[in-house]
Amino acid sequence: MRRVTALSLPAAVVIGAAGTVRFCSAAATASAAPSTPPPPISTPGQTLIRNMRPRELMQELDNYIIGQNDAKKAVAVALRNRWRRHQVEPEIREEIAPKNILMIGPTGVGKTEIARRLAKLVDAPFVKVEATKFTEVGFHGRDVESIIEDLYKASLTQTKHNLMRQNEAVARQKAEDRILKALAGVSDGFREHLRSGALDDIEVMVELQEKAPKPKTAAGEGVFIAIDLPGALGAAQTRTVKKILKIKDALPAVQQEELEKLVDTEDVSAEALRACEEDGIVVIDEIDKIVTASGGHKGHQASAEGVQQDLLPLVEGTTVSTKFNVQIKTDKILFICSGAFHSVKPSDMLAELQGRLPIRVELKPLTCEDFHRIITEPKYNLVKQHIAMMETEGVKLVFTDDALWEIANVAAHINSTVQNIGARRLITITEKVVEEISFDGPDRKGETFVIDAAYVKKSVENMVKKVDIKKFLL
Repeated sequence: MRRVTALSLPAAVVIGAAGTVRFCSAAATASAAPSTPPPPISTPGQTLIRNMRPRELMQELDNYIIGQNDAKKAVAVALRNRWRRHQVEPEIREEIAPKNILMIGPTGVGKTEIARRLAKLVDAPFVKVEATKFTEVGFHGRDVESIIEDLYKASLTQTKHNLMRQNEAVARQKAEDRILKALAGVSDGFREHLRSGALDDIEVMVELQEKAPKPKTAAGEGVFIAIDLPGALGAAQTRTVKKILKIKDALPAVQQEELEKLVDTEDVSAEALRACEEDGIVVIDEIDKIVTASGGHKGHQASAEGVQQDLLPLVEGTTVSTKFNVQIKTDKILFICSGAFHSVKPSDMLAELQGRLPIRVELKPLTCEDFHRIITEPKYNLVKQHIAMMETEGVKLVFTDDALWEIANVAAHINSTVQNIGARRLITITEKVVEEISFDGPDRKGETFVIDAAYVKKSVENMVKKVDIKKFLL
């Protein structure tokens, strides 16, 4: 292994035909290949959510979620309205507020899944929380204003990532210049060798900024972006250290440092605040768990109504002071609330909160046909997941169509007999069906297993018997 430092070898590197490395003077390489810009960064060609039409967004959700078109349509229209609001004149834009959504439906029908898939698709700050995590101000626990802090954190992270992605090509060019300068004293002669990986195993001395530990906030969480402190304290936050690294390790470290220099902290903060206020989306799940039935005993949910009251100003629009020393307005943030409402009704919510969730969508219970579609149609359904997992062991799984229908029938039967947990029942059943094959998988390499209806019945026989017995137990 060759070790090259900027101090000991101010020479150029020449790659021989056999892959050998020799050194010559910088003057001898002055006529080497000219510098060319780095190749473009390849990013997945995905349409930004704010430019997607409602029908396109529904089609995207259809790849992962079966049925529930009303809920998907409401979400698609709400997101398209965010885009429309940005296109109107500034005067009317300030008067347009998002129409918040309440999704109602039993557990396991897709409420949480819609929110989860939305988080992966959306090009906007997004946070999903459970209403049960919060307590009324004055009680021990988190208060609802921390939702907005979480949203701002997500916005900071996303904004910084986007700005870094925009500057990635420039940062890579600068990183290559620094590596080549430290390696050979020139920055143009061997750039192509550097990019091709021919120099990966050569060691080079680089100077890197070593960061001090991030300051802690009152809640004990690290701040996402650096804080500029005045005077000696700010200067002491970083120090320069010299490290000898292989080029394949040094180049990413130097590129990351150059990215940090190109991304201005103030720009990140300003854009993160704008995105949080204008494009932020908050999903509050399990909201029915903080609702008390009319005339019912509150008991341990003494603070439940207080949480609803604390949510009112957030959903209506207020200004929240955060531990990041920024004031965040919430009147343009889109709130999507969801709940099963088994033991309570939506009308049991505070009237003021009901009025702040004007769009209501009821999700339908799942049928046997829906279960069959769930394990066959989505892009990466449960069956495909099990097949892919067993392929890693060299085992081939084949599910017949009658086996898939039997799985759907068993799921529908158990859900109708005991607790209805919706599509989550399919996870329990499919795991039981492939349990023995999965256990013996490492010893059955090269074999093919055909799973038919008879095999499914045998696998879940005990499960179904226990369910049938429970019907007769007091």
